[in-house]
Formats: sequence, structure tokens, C-alpha cells
Amino acid sequence: MNSMAASPDTDPLLVWRKEFPILASTTYMISHSLGAMPRRTADALREFADTWATRGIRAWEEGWWDMPVTTGDLIATLIGAGKSEVVMHQNVSICQWIVTSCFNWSGPRNKLVTDGLNFPSNDYIYYGLERQGARIVTVPSPDGMTLPLDSLLDAIDEQTQLVSVSHVAFRSSYVQDLAAITKRAHEVGAMVVADLYQSAGCLPVDVRALNLDFATGGSVKWLCGGPGAGYLYVRRDLWDKLEPAATGWQAHREPFAFAAGPIDFAPDAMRFLNGTPNVPAMYSARGGYEIINEIGVAPIRAKSLRQTQLLMDLADEADFPVRTCREPERRGGVVILDVPHGKEVTKELARREILVDYRPGAGIRIAPHFYTTDDELRHTVEQIQAITAAGV
Repeated sequence: MNSMAASPDTDPLLVWRKEFPILASTTYMISHSLGAMPRRTADALREFADTWATRGIRAWEEGWWDMPVTTGDLIATLIGAGKSEVVMHQNVSICQWIVTSCFNWSGPRNKLVTDGLNFPSNDYIYYGLERQGARIVTVPSPDGMTLPLDSLLDAIDEQTQLVSVSHVAFRSSYVQDLAAITKRAHEVGAMVVADLYQSAGCLPVDVRALNLDFATGGSVKWLCGGPGAGYLYVRRDLWDKLEPAATGWQAHREPFAFAAGPIDFAPDAMRFLNGTPNVPAMYSARGGYEIINEIGVAPIRAKSLRQTQLLMDLADEADFPVRTCREPERRGGVVILDVPHGKEVTKELARREILVDYRPGAGIRIAPHFYTTDDELRHTVEQIQAITAAGV
């Protein structure tokens, strides 16, 4: 069902539905996991192929080499960064690897604080630092959904070198207080890396106003940019102070000199790059970034708050427990429902062309985006009711 009781007159963001082909046949409630593909992405990938076919090696000097920065500029406007302050990588794991490699973990200031709601891939990298002397402290979540701010602040002390926090938790959509966390970290001389994967493009973020040291994220979710295009922001005044051990030839001041020996780092954000960039992924990602920039994050957030509230109301009426924070300022773009046999229900929903996902320890995650109709929310909850009543 894809009826549109709301119209562009009452919901102006619905005019964007035509830009996303999958919406014509599918109730797409999974943008927190993989945003719908914009129609213009196919054109961008054809442009990549045509450029490679017709320009060959010349494509590098005609734009490909600079794409990690020029594409990053489209992200920068969405997260409050300045021009040339965001660089593109293949994924967040590489970004986190680069960030952590900027530090010496063998000294007395060797503590890395990670929040108990952080994405596991981040923690895998952090615990790997133990072989270099790092001491990893995870601040646990008392309920698997939230993390009291005081618990996290108390863990940050003079031995802390880096604090890692997910702005919005992937399991519960809980929004953390980046401003308070960054303030505390800076008071004791620590730095902060914020994972914006579940917030950028759905919630307003201003890395400069927050005074974040680092921010990472990717394009797969709310940015509708597809896989293979992560991004890294590093505060400008830190550039000449940091020398990542995880590096490569694109980070060199003169990469085409092919100089042997230790790297001579580029003076700008290029110093946080590594090997040859993932050019086709950046072509495919630009369309989503452009659309989010054209709409603006503020109206997307306003609609998200309204529709996630509607989802929770519908869940309450259906007697499905909600595992998402009800306070608007602490709620991201996802509503999690604790539905019996959630994994099996999710599979049956997919068979009915309703795409959501299921996470162990959380439940069924439902994510409306700017292109979602209210009727699609009602249809999704109604179908969950029907499936559970039938006894999956």
C-alpha cells in the first residue's frame, strides 16, 4: 500500500517521492539502515563510466583525485563544517582507525572511553588498541536503550585521551548530549570523536558549534548515498598537530613525487586520507547529499519528530511496547517496537513489500524519512498486527 492521503500541499516534502524509484512499489521504512536510492544516482554512475571510458588516466587530474574533498564539501554543509574540512573514506571503520592512530597509547594518558550504546565496529577497533597499551573503558547502558549523562561524564578523567560516542544510538535511537560530553572531555585535556552515522541528514548537527575534535559517519543511511562512502571531519586547528600512523600516499604533501621514506604530510585535511580513493562510490553518493542539502535538515527533523510520535501512538494503540525514548529531544529518527517473534515478523513484512529490520536486544526498527507518508506508517503497524495475530 502506498496511498498518499497527505499531499504536497499539507506535506511539501512528499514532492520528493518521485525521485526515489523504490517508493512506487515498496513501503520503505528502513532508511536508518539503507536509504532509498535517488533516481539521479544512476545518472551519476553512468557519468563515472563515461568519464573513465572517454578521459582515461586524465580523469585523475580532471577531478577524481580531489573528490575526497569536493564530495566532502557536500557533507560539510550538512554537519556545520567548513569548506575542505571533511574528507571521504570507504567506511567509518577506516575513519576510526585513522583517528585512533593519531595518538600514542603507551603513556600514562592511555584511557579511551566508549559509550555502551556505541556501534560494535567502533569498539572492535578500540579494543585492538590494547596491544598498544590503551585502556578501554566502556560506560554501560543500564537498560540497553539509554545512557545517563552523568555516568559517561564521570568516566572521563585526566587519564582519558579520547572519548568515543555515538550521537544517536543504533539500537534505540537515543540522542546523546554531545555538547556536555565534549565540554567535559576538553576540561581534562581529552578529545572526542563523535559517530554521526545515525544523525546526519536526520537531525541538525553543528560540529563547529559543538567544538568536536573529530566526527565520522557514512552515506548508507539517512543521507541516501549508498555504500562505500564514509566521511571524516577533523577540527581545523588540530591539523598540524596530528600525524596519523594509518596513512597512505594520498596524504602526502607531494604524492606524485613518489618519495621514499617517512611521509611528509599534506598541510590540510588531505593529511587524513590514505590510499587510492573509492571514486565510483563518491559518484553514487553525491545525489543523496544534494537532495538533503536542497531540502534542509531542519524540515526533515520536524517531519521526523511528528512521524515518530505518530508511530509511537499507533504502537500504543496496538499494545506493542515501544523501546524508543519518548522525549523528542532524546529521540532520533527510528522507532523500535518490541514485537513477539520480531525476526520472523520482519521477514514476513518483507514478503509483503514492507521493509523494516530487526536487531537482537532491541526489536523491530521502523524509520520514516522525508519521503514517507503517514498512511505508510499506519499500514506498517496494521500489517504487524495482522501478522502477529495470525501467529508467525
